[in-house]
Amino acid sequence: MKEMIQSWKHVFKLDPDKEISDDSLDVVCMSGTDAIMVGGSTGVTYENTVDLLSRVRRYELPCVQEVSDLEAVVPGFDLYMIPMILNTQDPTWIMGRHREGIERYGYMIPWDLVVTEGYIVLNENAAVAKLTGAETSIEAGTAAAYAQIADKLMNLPIVYLEYSGAFGDMETVRTVRRSLDNARLFYGGGITNAQQALEAASISDTIIVGNVVYDDLEQALETVKAVKG
Repeated sequence: MKEMIQSWKHVFKLDPDKEISDDSLDVVCMSGTDAIMVGGSTGVTYENTVDLLSRVRRYELPCVQEVSDLEAVVPGFDLYMIPMILNTQDPTWIMGRHREGIERYGYMIPWDLVVTEGYIVLNENAAVAKLTGAETSIEAGTAAAYAQIADKLMNLPIVYLEYSGAFGDMETVRTVRRSLDNARLFYGGGITNAQQALEAASISDTIIVGNVVYDDLEQALETVKAVKG
């Protein structure tokens, strides 16, 4: 099951705390995207996650949960993506919450469906940056060093460059990409049109497209066409 991420080029990320109509969800799920990721930094609950999962499950494409709140973990997803924030001085977001979750729910965890993401958060205004105290004002070389920790020391399958809400520095993305040997590079943040999608996809393995789904659905769909042809 974990091998499915190796083929992903485009993923739509949907936030359980945001409203999306049935018609909009239909075109998103039928767009040709490789997967739906469900998650958000704030306002995610068990109830709204269950609701969104049940709606997405009507479609034949992978649906994964990016876990941000222990109380909102919902059975039934194809994979569970577990972020570890690498560029923070607060160990809570590197392993503290993870230890707590394993202590509480370890006997229930489907380990064969768990995929860890080494997150590097690079937009100081993003909710995830403020929540985790991420050190966002780092140079490309520092970001690449964090990426190599994830790839070579921790053997994580995914390095996730998160610019959430802003289109990132593509030179930094290139530098990080060149530093990786095994981990897949996920890029997320500020993709609002086909050109940005194509640019980000050309120097990463997988792009994550989120906010534009709610802001401009037509442009969101164009990002799939740009990346998937």
